[in-house]
Amino acid sequence: MREMVSGANIDLAAPGDGAHAVVVSLRWSSPAGDGDADVSVLLLGADGKVRSDADFFFYNNPTAADGSVQLLGKTPAEEGDEDRITLDLAAIPGDVDRIVVTASRYEGARFSELDGLRLTLADRTGERLLSYAVPDAGDVSALIFGELYRRGGSWKFRAVGQGYASGLAGLATDFGIAIEDDTAPDDERDEPTEAAPAPSAHEPAPDTTRPRTGEPAPETTVGRPSVPRPRTVRKKVTLPKAARKSLAENDSWRTARLFPVSVLKSDREREMRATSVLLSVMSQIPEFGRRLTAGFGAPAGRAETFTEVSLPHGDTPRRPDGVIRVERAGKLWTALVETKTNGNALKPEQVQDYVDIAARRGYEAVITLTNDVALEGRPLVDVKIDGRRRNKVALWHLSWAEVAHQAQMLIRHEGVGNAAHAWLLQELLHYLQHENSGCHGFQNMGPAWVPVRRGIDEETLCQGDRRAVEVVENWERLIRQVCLRLGGELGQKVLPVQRAKRGTDPESRRAGLADDLCTDGRLTAELRIEGTPGIMAITADLRTGKLRTSIEIPAPEQGYPLTWAKRLVRQLAEAPADLHVETLTDGSAGGPRGTLERLRPEPGDILPRDDAQITGFRLSLFKSMGNTRGNAESGFIRSVDQAVDRFHAGVVTQLERRGGRRP
Repeated sequence: MREMVSGANIDLAAPGDGAHAVVVSLRWSSPAGDGDADVSVLLLGADGKVRSDADFFFYNNPTAADGSVQLLGKTPAEEGDEDRITLDLAAIPGDVDRIVVTASRYEGARFSELDGLRLTLADRTGERLLSYAVPDAGDVSALIFGELYRRGGSWKFRAVGQGYASGLAGLATDFGIAIEDDTAPDDERDEPTEAAPAPSAHEPAPDTTRPRTGEPAPETTVGRPSVPRPRTVRKKVTLPKAARKSLAENDSWRTARLFPVSVLKSDREREMRATSVLLSVMSQIPEFGRRLTAGFGAPAGRAETFTEVSLPHGDTPRRPDGVIRVERAGKLWTALVETKTNGNALKPEQVQDYVDIAARRGYEAVITLTNDVALEGRPLVDVKIDGRRRNKVALWHLSWAEVAHQAQMLIRHEGVGNAAHAWLLQELLHYLQHENSGCHGFQNMGPAWVPVRRGIDEETLCQGDRRAVEVVENWERLIRQVCLRLGGELGQKVLPVQRAKRGTDPESRRAGLADDLCTDGRLTAELRIEGTPGIMAITADLRTGKLRTSIEIPAPEQGYPLTWAKRLVRQLAEAPADLHVETLTDGSAGGPRGTLERLRPEPGDILPRDDAQITGFRLSLFKSMGNTRGNAESGFIRSVDQAVDRFHAGVVTQLERRGGRRP
């Protein structure tokens, strides 16, 4: 992989290599943990302008009709956020000379507040080709990370790093986009299309960025069809309608299900049923199918899915659980699917057979689908992929938790094409969440869990113990699954926060966390929930058997401490009485603390007696930790889920409803 510097360029493929799809990833992190940005892509002609407003791809227009550009949205990453974009270079129209990859912030935020701004570009197999770290973004709210451009019949990439103080609207205007003025009266605006609906009371506030002062907007609409202009206001959230009151006589009556699971008995039956259900829904709902396959290098096109396929392999044919085929422009993209349910592990020799079959037959990918959650730098199975082959096979992994997350995000947050598709996705979720389906996500902390807990209790666990690393890896899997589950339920982005001080190498970072576990007996994690005032911290103290969920709120910049304390208690009027409130002060010594039940009649008790400078407040809930390694009622995984849910519902939502970020 080549490390780029600003202004440098590189050939993406030598002539004749036949490289088509690439995946561009944009990544950043925030010291405060609350930084976010939105990506966008512009297709430009030889004049440096878009051919039409349809060449502007952003959150209200994420996918090109021909599949050449697809904005895949955010995904949990080792360090902060990561947004992925797939570009099918073979499908880019011939009159497009340049592809510009950008990101923008909103509500007055600047890129100078973010750390680790980086672009990476990978081929369709996931192999990274280049990386570019933006050296100094400056006080700007929109940023061009890089651009792909044609030269001599092939594509090249240039690292740019250019910023715009005028935000997304100013950047888009410079490239010939007619941006709608969101401050104009409703009767003076163009009627929005289905892809860009008008704002409602449920959508976030409009982006108030404007073209740069003194620069007239280019006359870009002359000679074009009269079409609604792109709106930089965020697309409204689409939530499912409230369930109607049931017509059943009593609770024993069960609604008829499209995908029944009551008769499933064996693991093989579960695998066959789950694969068939998922693949059939993917083929019938294009938005859902593309969300699951675009990141694997699949083009946007006519998709068909198959089960019970027999493929020759020596003397004994092999039967993958499923096959996905996508056709575009007469070319086929094919992936073999190997499924496991009920926590069963993948068999390396079986996956290796499918990789070999795919390589011989010219297929593009093998996709494994299990309850396990993949970690960066840690493959689930050890499989050899022959890099010498012209058509390399990519090995990808998908968890059942991510399948459920993507279904929930579509029907609760982003919306689907019609009501029938929404109902079908809801039926899929009913199936995945049923106890008999076996598709329940990560459910076991592994065989090292009990020995590590015993070693911590007896103070015999030493740094460098491989079992501690295994527990840290499974803790990370659990946290990633918590993010997927909570994000799908809320219809909001929920991402794990990785502090930059831990380093960027996943193996080294996990080894350091394992040493910390051996020393202090704690597992820690932080979650950033979109729209939440602060970072939710989770601490599992294996010495005391307690789970702590907490959030820190900064002190207001103005006002009196007693006013702050009273306002905070009012905000938490419906929070649990056992909520611990701690005052944060300058210096190493902690401030006063007490339960909400004690503070409600006397909020001033939380104020320090020595007039120390208050910097904020920490709100915490404590819960007994499950003992067993699994997901049973007494299991550790179940107790973490319950602790997160209780804290979010009982504390975080109270802060959101009653005054936002500051007490």
